[in-house]
Amino acid sequence: MRGATANEPSRSALAPVRAVFRAVVVTVVPDAKQLDEPSWLALEELVEDAIEIRPPALRRQLQLFLHAIEWLPVLRYGRTFAALGDEQRSRVLRYLQNHPVERIRCGFWGLRTLAFLGYYGRPEGAHAIGYAPDPRGWEAVQRR
Repeated sequence: MRGATANEPSRSALAPVRAVFRAVVVTVVPDAKQLDEPSWLALEELVEDAIEIRPPALRRQLQLFLHAIEWLPVLRYGRTFAALGDEQRSRVLRYLQNHPVERIRCGFWGLRTLAFLGYYGRPEGAHAIGYAPDPRGWEAVQRR
């Protein structure tokens, strides 16, 4: 992630929606609740790097989708997504996952993919699931 200087505004796509993004991540990957701040920053940096190469319109759509996720539960639960409990958050995300509008389902699956990329893309996350890539490829991994 490219940091901002004192004279330059942040180009972070996640900064304005950080709280809801983190709430989504811990809902999709419950082990993320154990992350400390440096681990969260590493996760977010992986996601920022992945979306930095995407068109600006797509980054804006991601922000808009996260804002919608944040405020949608107010209609049903009277609280924002980040303020909900685990079960209510899961219900909201299941609703989006199975939404009749394809664009919303695609947005959810894209966001879910970013959550997994950020969590399991960190060396600690990869290690936790036993991922140990070998420069010799799959054949070397299969012989272990």
